Amino acid sequence: MDSAKFVGRETEMARLKGLLMSRSASLIVVRGRRRIGKSRLLSEFGREKRSLFFSGIPPTPKTTAQSQRNEFSIQLERAGLPGIKPDDWGNIFWHLSKHTAKGSFLIVFDEISWMGDKDPDFLGKLKTAWDMYFSKNPKLILILCGSISSWIEENILSSTGFVGRIDIDLVLEELPLNVCHAFWGSKEKRISPYEKFKILSVTGGVPLYLEKIKPHLSAEDNIRELCFTKGGLLVREFDEIFSDLFSRKNTIYKDMLSSLAQGPKDLRGICKELKKTIAGAYSKYLDDLVKAGFVQRDFTWLIDNGKESKLSVYRLSDNYLRFYLKYILPNKAKIEKGNFVSNTVLTNLPGWEAIMGLQFENLITHNRKVILELLNITFEEIVMDGPFFQNPTSRQKGCQIDYMIQTRFQNLYLCEVKFSKKPIGKNIIKAMEEKKKHLKVPKFCSIRPVLIHVNGVEESVVDTGYFDNVIDFGSLLKEEKR
Repeated sequence: MDSAKFVGRETEMARLKGLLMSRSASLIVVRGRRRIGKSRLLSEFGREKRSLFFSGIPPTPKTTAQSQRNEFSIQLERAGLPGIKPDDWGNIFWHLSKHTAKGSFLIVFDEISWMGDKDPDFLGKLKTAWDMYFSKNPKLILILCGSISSWIEENILSSTGFVGRIDIDLVLEELPLNVCHAFWGSKEKRISPYEKFKILSVTGGVPLYLEKIKPHLSAEDNIRELCFTKGGLLVREFDEIFSDLFSRKNTIYKDMLSSLAQGPKDLRGICKELKKTIAGAYSKYLDDLVKAGFVQRDFTWLIDNGKESKLSVYRLSDNYLRFYLKYILPNKAKIEKGNFVSNTVLTNLPGWEAIMGLQFENLITHNRKVILELLNITFEEIVMDGPFFQNPTSRQKGCQIDYMIQTRFQNLYLCEVKFSKKPIGKNIIKAMEEKKKHLKVPKFCSIRPVLIHVNGVEESVVDTGYFDNVIDFGSLLKEEKR
């Protein structure tokens, strides 16, 4: 894959380009997990205007508000604005606004939280500068960008100072599967869906990770190079993510993710495993992980009325983090010493099939739009959809559906998302029947079983006609028809 080629993000780019038609200045927030392609998207968009990009410096114990201002001043000088004293953010913003007062301009403040976290007056002075100076140029776009979504939400989106001023809050998520296939370049058509799945089970739809794929190598060799070789990108990445985002409470966040690496849990289950008392602080930490794009909070719902329940579980939705915690971290000492066995068969790693099952479920839930299209279900038809669970009570048994869709036509699509190293046999029907038996279904609902697989299904399963739809993972990788 040519790393210079920009892949995907058509919807996000269209939203940004729509701003070019605006008759007034625009203040935009762009956020998303590290490596998700925020800077690359804005760089591509910046081709449409004269652009000025500024970035905060990564925080260290010695980083101060003054060092951030110093760095900004250096970047201003490189952009053609020399001699601006880094003594005050208000003064810095005023000089920048004078330089961009007329004509079409894009200004990007990247890693905004790094710039402003050490200075309590930073955001106030930015807000004042926007109101008094930047907003006076109708052809100016100012974008505040960052990886720490919780900081942005608390200090900008929820701040009374910025209320009514943010035109777009753009959250970048993983690339959809029908875009990811492009990273195999000219070899895309001769690489099997299963081969691609093995890579995606580690990278998810994170652009930078996918850019590191070497299409001429097998999935196993790519994974060894990225994950089990000293100095490999995905060997280092976890510590870099946490030093950037969660430096103050590293251990707590890591422990929570390690708990969720085994499978979804509610707050009580997480605290019990970590031997912690349930407290509001832990709910807040989980919320930070959700906002960072690493964890998803899945609410179940009441089938009889289609309303969301108060019950929810947290799911580690980031494939790289789970793979790291399950397979890279336990072997990290060997990897760093160069002692990890290079010819280790990945499928022989402990718990491989169970972990790949969880990774596969993430890929499916992240690509619900394609699933709905394959099932010919429109968004207007949907009452609720997502991972579904039913807690056990004295009157009913517990039940969990990998992905369920409830439509206003009283249809329940029970999607079994099944990873298997071999083609799936007839045991899958027995497993689905067991789930159906435990699921409390109103009489007015029809049940429509769906099987989503990655490595084939035995003909005997298809011949039974049990499943209303059988969806091959390869269908999700196909390029969207236009």
